[in-house]
Amino acid sequence: MPKPDFHTIELNKTEWEVPKRYTMLSPVGSGAYGQVCSAMDKKTNTKVAIKKLARPFQTHIHAKRTYRELRMLKHMDHENIIGLLDVFTPSTTFKDFQDVYLVTPLMGADLNNIVKTQKLTDDHVQFLIYQVLRGLKYIHSAGIIHRDLKPSNIAVNEDCELKILDFGLARPTESEMTGYVATRWYRAPEIMLNWMHYNQTVDIWSVGCIMAELLTGRTLFPGADHIQQLNLIMELLGTPPQEYLNRITSESVSCVQIPSLPSNILSLCSSLPPLRKWEKTSALPQSCLSMQLLSKHLCLPITLLSVFFCGLGKCLSVRGACQNG
Repeated sequence: MPKPDFHTIELNKTEWEVPKRYTMLSPVGSGAYGQVCSAMDKKTNTKVAIKKLARPFQTHIHAKRTYRELRMLKHMDHENIIGLLDVFTPSTTFKDFQDVYLVTPLMGADLNNIVKTQKLTDDHVQFLIYQVLRGLKYIHSAGIIHRDLKPSNIAVNEDCELKILDFGLARPTESEMTGYVATRWYRAPEIMLNWMHYNQTVDIWSVGCIMAELLTGRTLFPGADHIQQLNLIMELLGTPPQEYLNRITSESVSCVQIPSLPSNILSLCSSLPPLRKWEKTSALPQSCLSMQLLSKHLCLPITLLSVFFCGLGKCLSVRGACQNG
């Protein structure tokens, strides 16, 4: 039985128990870590998104992910980071405590849907990536690595306002890291090579992959597995420098024969439509996708604020906005 002020609704064969203030529930999406629906909050008369976490306490790993997401969202306060409006459970006793729901603002779509349904102009890409970097600077300034940046974890509303979602895999930078994080296509090489002391630059790599996808309309490194993923990366960027390889201490990859390949980044540039001002933008994705980022330990390389952002418009100052977080 739900609490007196809760009601039960079935959505996609899943039972939802939510406070009566939330009505008009409608499925929005689902993933490995939960389901999301839209709803109307009668108390505030606004539309919200409700996320039901999947098996939040089933295992130690699930419990840690649940704790991380709650903790991160509770303390994050930035216009390019999704805000946490409410947290609730229908359980009335600790023994029955197994479901957790998170309530956040409802966004219009994610970048994954946008890339599939429409062609973005340079101005759109510029403004979207600018907002991603602003949000990342805020996250990194708190000593946090997101670790799962991908188009489906970046939401955009009808005014092109962007927010970064899903902090279930986020970790403090001082922690020893694990290799099984992030969706493979947007995963930095040092993660796939099981280097256990990576830093915020793995998020910058993901930004480079996302930006290239926004510009070209296709996934940059669509590997079917880890081996193909690394091969696709090296075919475009060349073999990593020896200094990079020397830092990979994992026994599982130390015996792997890595081919010697030259950089082929210009092939990506030539695949863009001729009207794209690629000569002005190429510095940004190349900086994001540098195989040498590992040795730089930069939260946000200054090269990311390249000439690509010079035309943002009179109403925006990249330097001032980034200095103010």
